Parts: sequence; C-alpha cells; structure tokens
Amino acid sequence: MEFDEKITAGLFVLLIAAGAGGLVGSPIPMDTSTILMMVAPSMAVFGAVMLAIGVKHGEYRATN
Repeated sequence: MEFDEKITAGLFVLLIAAGAGGLVGSPIPMDTSTILMMVAPSMAVFGAVMLAIGVKHGEYRATN
C-alpha cells in the first residue's frame, strides 16, 4: 500500500481524533477541556515526531 501526503494526513488526524475521543468518552476524572487543550496537542506533537522519524527511516531503508 502506498501512502501519499493526503492519505497520511487523513490517517494522522483520524488517529489523533480517535485517541482524544476515547479519552473524552472514558470514565476518567479529567475534564474535557483538559483533554482537548493539553492531551490532544501533545498527542499530535508526539505523532508528528514519530511520523518524521518513520519517514526518515523509510528513506534510509529504501536507499540502502
């Protein structure tokens, strides 16, 4: 399966939304505003860093 930028961005947003939605819907003692203002952005930053590392590793594997 080949991923272009649109598919990768869509899956990235879907994954972050699913994680944040799961946290909002779960019975934990954390306000929704805390999840959306602190947890979701940190999930997005972590995901972006891991995506960048994964892309670079894929480029390395493809050239060697």
